[in-house]
Amino acid sequence: MPTSDILIVGGGLAGLFCALKLAPRPVTLLATAPLGSGASSVWAQGGIAAAMGEGDTPEKHMQDTLVAGAGIADREIVLGMAREAADRVHDLLSYGVPFDKDLEGRLVQSREAAHGERRIVRVRGDMAGRAIMEALVARVRATPSIEVIENHTAEDLICHHGRVIGVVARGADGRREKFPAGATVLATGGIGHLFAVTTNPPESRGLGLSMAARAGAIIADAEFVQFHPTAIDIGRDPAPLATEALRGEGAVLVDRDGERFMRALHPDAELAPRDIVARGVFASIAAGRGAFLDGTRSPGERFAEDFPGVTEICRSAGIDPSHDLIPVCPAEHYHMGGVWTDARGRTSLNGLWAAGEVASTGVHGANRLASNSLLEAVVFAARIAEDLKALPEKQFDIGPVESFLLNRLSNTSVPPQPHFITKLRETMSARCGVLRGEAGLRAALGIIGAVEQEARDPVVRQMANAALLVAAAALIRRESRGGHFRLDFPETRPDQARRSRLTLTEARRIASGV
Repeated sequence: MPTSDILIVGGGLAGLFCALKLAPRPVTLLATAPLGSGASSVWAQGGIAAAMGEGDTPEKHMQDTLVAGAGIADREIVLGMAREAADRVHDLLSYGVPFDKDLEGRLVQSREAAHGERRIVRVRGDMAGRAIMEALVARVRATPSIEVIENHTAEDLICHHGRVIGVVARGADGRREKFPAGATVLATGGIGHLFAVTTNPPESRGLGLSMAARAGAIIADAEFVQFHPTAIDIGRDPAPLATEALRGEGAVLVDRDGERFMRALHPDAELAPRDIVARGVFASIAAGRGAFLDGTRSPGERFAEDFPGVTEICRSAGIDPSHDLIPVCPAEHYHMGGVWTDARGRTSLNGLWAAGEVASTGVHGANRLASNSLLEAVVFAARIAEDLKALPEKQFDIGPVESFLLNRLSNTSVPPQPHFITKLRETMSARCGVLRGEAGLRAALGIIGAVEQEARDPVVRQMANAALLVAAAALIRRESRGGHFRLDFPETRPDQARRSRLTLTEARRIASGV
């Protein structure tokens, strides 16, 4: 039983940063895996976007973000995030993050796709996520006000009289435990493993999204899923990532004949927005021409020094990236949608806040700009911490909800059902992936519904709930915009330039019309 009345669910960047910003106020941090091992943040290669260089401004950063967001990102929210970016980078420096610096001690900043300036703060080229998480994990473990409980997977929100008052989580031994809280912060990550090919760790299964939706929370922009165009195609799950920064430093995309196919698809070629590059890579593979990242000229002989993480992955598969082409394919990378929040990170449910990929703040719109994800996580984690500091400290009594939870607290173990998970992931990739159409989405909704009905494993059911929200939102958006591309509605419609909002009840109603 936690000793504080603020509960943070999730051990990624958003969760750790929020806990640190709350110190010395006591918090309990609940993590599915040991800290630093099960979070998508660890895998981030590019870095954090922040307008800190000469000639750059938050307004320029905002404009690039709005363009990538394809008409539905929230201008005021984006500008606020861009203006707070430098402060959050300095917070991370104070926590021990070793961002790259030049000989004069200034932060080194690189450029990534769709950014008009060099504004990506990095660590050893492509090691930002790992380095940031290592520093924050060490700081969290050294902070007395943070009680860390690892190897516990949250399964349900506890609600009473319309307010979230904690979670039910299952420990490594299979037993369920109650974690009461006066304030609960969801920082559970994304939905990557709803898809057959993803760059995300196995813990990214949409469980936080599903928990919030089952409790009645509003879900925003669920249809917008970003597929990274350059996952390294060497048959691994998750698929390792060839960072966008490689293309920013001059690497190009070619087919097996060495032809640069992106030049015919967009004026910015390899530096076009991610959704356009992902579709280009997908089309080249579908046409039998394959897709490869060519970094043999640039970064060339500097490859191993500038991008040690990608080099290590490639060499493990027998590829020398300074001399060989790297086979790539699109992979689910980031969910722009999530639990709707306001500018302070508050969800539509009393007592529940959300930050990081599980949240939909309005920053990303229809397509996330490269390296804005880590920035959004720390900006909104800090805002939530400020919001929570205004709440009075108290211990929360969970007694009144005992009967409400009676049918949810069985400790009976259910055998894993991996065949249902495989079916879900294959369905989502095939019918709700890079390219979508009405027939495929309707078929997907039917399969998702059947999986939810037949599965006994609560994790499978949660994954099915999350998949339902994505597929239903994709079906009713009858246009193409950002990360959502409909073969049957390939044009962007000005009258649909708005964010979507959906509840689980509404998603079921949409699916029932199949």
